[in-house]
Amino acid sequence: MFKSFAFRIFIVALVLRLIPVILARGLGIGLDDMFQYDMLARSLAGGHGFRWYAQADLNQLASFVDFDLTSVKDYDPNLGIPTSFRAPLYPAFLAIVYFFSGTGFLRFFAARIAQAIFLGAPLAPLTYWVAQRLFPLPSSLIDERGKMKEKMARISAWIVAAYPMLLVYPLGLGTENPFFILLLASFLFLLSTIEKPTTISFLLSGFFLGLTTLTRSVILPFAGLAILWIWFVNKQKRGALLMAVAFALTIMPWIIRNSLLHQKLTGVETSMGYNLYLGYHPQGNGSFFFGPSLDLLPILDDAERDKVGTQKAIEFIKAQPERFLPLAVNRLGFFFGLEKRVLMYFYGNDIIGYIPLPWLLTISAILLLPFVFISVLAALGLSLLRWKPEHILLGLLFVSYILPHVFILSEDRFHLALIPYIAILASQVWVNGFMPLRVHWNESQVGKIMVVFALCAAILLLTNWGLELTRDADKIAQLLSPAGNQSYLPY
Repeated sequence: MFKSFAFRIFIVALVLRLIPVILARGLGIGLDDMFQYDMLARSLAGGHGFRWYAQADLNQLASFVDFDLTSVKDYDPNLGIPTSFRAPLYPAFLAIVYFFSGTGFLRFFAARIAQAIFLGAPLAPLTYWVAQRLFPLPSSLIDERGKMKEKMARISAWIVAAYPMLLVYPLGLGTENPFFILLLASFLFLLSTIEKPTTISFLLSGFFLGLTTLTRSVILPFAGLAILWIWFVNKQKRGALLMAVAFALTIMPWIIRNSLLHQKLTGVETSMGYNLYLGYHPQGNGSFFFGPSLDLLPILDDAERDKVGTQKAIEFIKAQPERFLPLAVNRLGFFFGLEKRVLMYFYGNDIIGYIPLPWLLTISAILLLPFVFISVLAALGLSLLRWKPEHILLGLLFVSYILPHVFILSEDRFHLALIPYIAILASQVWVNGFMPLRVHWNESQVGKIMVVFALCAAILLLTNWGLELTRDADKIAQLLSPAGNQSYLPY
């Protein structure tokens, strides 16, 4: 095991992630989401349940938000308010870390170490295993093309192991950290049902999809489609039922808990109304923006906030229906945008201090160019997909994960969950070159359509980035100025 490539790439990925964690060992937290997850984790670690906004936390945020305590019955200033706004799994993970590290400032460093070891580094070997199963070879070709397949899988794993944004992501207290690995593990177990349609593989698929949903419920559409994929594509009706039962049993306790809390049927989290409000706000462009993001926060009753946000979003759409499609196009562009938003916020708000211009440009290139390179190759790699169970599942994942963001709220960080799959498609083109595209062009009409689709996807990506840089040219110039670290741009 210790000599296997999977173990070696895990060690490499771990070392690369520990470097920024150790260098930033004195770093606190700086975004609303991080404060919320930290509050929930401290409450769980203290044995107080899934609560937030105790009086001490309200005092810290009082200068930003005027909270309305009248919307909450029997407010307990020491314990805070039971909440359903956030999904539970990530705060539970942090609570386990806090249980051992304590809730002093050291907890942030401990959480980052744990995230690097258990959530970040395992992405690389998991990508390696998924790549091997996503493009399997017929037994007659194993000797002939086995080395090429192994090379492709290893390149995919190396991309994920060294991908700059994934290296620094453990620094943040964000639900994406467990979401990435749980989604990838779910996908791996789903692929395993093709070769080995055993009871345990179906149960594990449902269980891990349930855990993924308890991390970010945006994956619910894919979970439903995956069950249908098992039933209709894999022709495993019993397996689909087993998977559905495992999935339901995993998420049902939390749904029951939230429903009892609000005295009505409630899902895994109640953030939909808040996100819709931001996504369709008249002053917005379909992405997160600071000002209106505070509008609904004073409402501490989650059900009421969700209701108000949803009603307001419907009013926004009815008042300006002509904005619906342009906003969807905007969100698609934001989803595949350059990974610069986090850098702009942390550098522009002087969180990481001043960086000389040559180094700032170098860091920007290191962070931004890998996505440009692999996503263009991956777009071309779409032409290599076939009407096979593995590739149908990949298509279902891409469509069902992207569309909710297109119609609700989108940011560039949301595409990071797809980086392992993008890396696999990119490595196919990197290893095989462009010859397969010519072959597919000549083999059939469908092949021509797939090649044209792939080329259009690559052109659209390049166009999107050009428009993005043009749109943000003023902000970029401000950040590159001598006082750019004190631009204080909102997230």
